[in-house]
Amino acid sequence: MPYTQFNARELTKQFGIQFKATHLFDTQNLPVIQPTNWIIEAIEKAMKIGFSSEKSRSERIVSPILMELSLMNDESFTIYSGMKLNVDEATGLDKEWGECDFMLSFSKIQDFVVTPIFAITEAKKQDIESGTIQCAAQLIAANLFNQEEGHNFKTLFGCSTTGTEWRFLKLENNVITLDTERYFITNLTKLMSVLQFILNESEKEMVGN
Repeated sequence: MPYTQFNARELTKQFGIQFKATHLFDTQNLPVIQPTNWIIEAIEKAMKIGFSSEKSRSERIVSPILMELSLMNDESFTIYSGMKLNVDEATGLDKEWGECDFMLSFSKIQDFVVTPIFAITEAKKQDIESGTIQCAAQLIAANLFNQEEGHNFKTLFGCSTTGTEWRFLKLENNVITLDTERYFITNLTKLMSVLQFILNESEKEMVGN
């Protein structure tokens, strides 16, 4: 089944996933990341040009933000864009339709998807809620994919975004936790700080993998 066709009930029934919602990030524990002039200008130009599709939002807003995060961290991770996350069809996570907008991996190989994946971002034109469930299914797939290669992350993070609005979620112990707070590109410092926190936490887990 394609990721887009899953709903919360099916994820609960098939994978034993539980859902909850809470405030995911404590502002006091976030690193303070100031956006560079490059990303500020890139976002300003994107907003001026506009976007008519999920693809244009991905290219003009989401991709530059993830590239900014990568450059700030000496390209310590690989950004996979529009590539398929191949998991055994027996799980219901269909190989043929398993495409993710963005996957972040600590692998240095860019030619094809390689573990360990630590975060996924799904870009949507408007419906951020459906994108959240789609991202939840992708996190389950990423967790299975990691485990197949011997990488056992306690926590995987994801995000559903329209480009201008970002909603985060995490998979931990078969629980998908949805963030009750939304983040906006009008406050790039706060958004970049959350992304940096996710990277820092994932790097800590990587040490044990």
